[in-house]
Parts: sequence; C-alpha cells; structure tokens
Amino acid sequence: MKAAVITFPGSNCDRDLAVALDAAGADVVRLWHKDEALPAGIDLVAVPGGFSFGDYLRCGAIAAHSPIARAVREHAARGGYVLGICNGFQVLTELGLLPGALMRNSGLTFICREVGLRVATSASPYTSAYAPGDVITVPVAHHDGNYQIDAEGLAALKDQDRIAFTYAAPVNGSVEDIAGVLSENRRVLGMMPHPERAAETVHGGTDGAKLFVSLMRDLVAA
Repeated sequence: MKAAVITFPGSNCDRDLAVALDAAGADVVRLWHKDEALPAGIDLVAVPGGFSFGDYLRCGAIAAHSPIARAVREHAARGGYVLGICNGFQVLTELGLLPGALMRNSGLTFICREVGLRVATSASPYTSAYAPGDVITVPVAHHDGNYQIDAEGLAALKDQDRIAFTYAAPVNGSVEDIAGVLSENRRVLGMMPHPERAAETVHGGTDGAKLFVSLMRDLVAA
C-alpha cells in the first residue's frame, strides 16, 4: 500500500500518522498542502489531526480550499481510500466527502483523554480486524468534535451501516455518540479519536493498531 500523509500549517499529528502507517507496512510519502497532485500509485490519502490554519473560520474550512484539495476529491471520486482523523475528519466534512459537521463540544472545553470507543461495524476496510461491539481504548484531543447531522442523514448512516465507531459513554455531545463515519462506498473514514496514538506499546496501548492492519489487509486482498 502506498499512502500519502498531507501536512497543513498547524498539523501536529502528521508524523504520528505516518509512523503508524509505516509500522503497518505502508510505503508512506509526505505531502505539503500546496502540492497540487498526488504521486502516482497512491492508494490512501491520510489527513491528520491538529489545527489546520489555526482553526480559523471553521475547523478544516481553509484546509478544504488548499491546492491539494482538488486532488483529494478526485482520488475519492475514483474510489481511492481516504482517512481523516480529528482535524482530518473536519477537513473531510468541509470537502464534502463525508456528511454532517463537527461542532463545538457540548461542554465548551477542550477534551484530551483516553475514551472507550465501540466498534459499530466490521464491514469496512478500516474495521474488519475488529468485531462489532468491541470496545477499544483510544485517545481523543479536540475542542470541536461534537458530530451533528440532520435526521435524514442520520437515518441514511444507520440504514447503510456507515457508523464506524461510537463513544462507549458520552464525550462531546455528538448525536448518538457517533465518533466516526464512512462514505457510501466505505472507502472514506472520518473519526475524531486518534488510533495512531494507540498503535504501539510505548503509547500505553495498541487498540488503534488494528485499524491500520485492517486497511493493509483490505488493500492487499484488492
């Protein structure tokens, strides 16, 4: 698998994400937001956490208009894999690749701690190494992680089994405690928790590693 990790001004999880993908066996290249094209043969575009452009206007709003944005949209449109974590999830909603929006946390505070994360489906390239209902421990670190979507959109997510993860207990006010969602073709995942921060024993836990293992296994099989 060949993966591209994009760095925006204010990204602070790009190296962590690149390391996690590399450890899973991916050939990782690093891109700057002003790049206008993806290298040939890219399977996965990964959009990391952080505070792109200082979270001005709305989280991810400016990043969605960076030069690289068109290439990411085109990659997704032709069936490429896209993973957005934390600020990356916000960017993917701003790009229109995932439905819904990430709002200010219900408690109006920055939340930085480990949380229980329930696997809602194993029917995706990102979650196939888990079993539905598994509860894993993964860190969160966000101020605007409150996932909201209208009733029609929520019904579609449920009917199409596109809710990837939910919080095991309420964290930030997200509707139905949603922590991660999939695109209609299931190749785009956005999630607020940070699996790349729970992928090695030195992190204090490895529950996030299976996400990257799942992805590698799916791409090898494809």
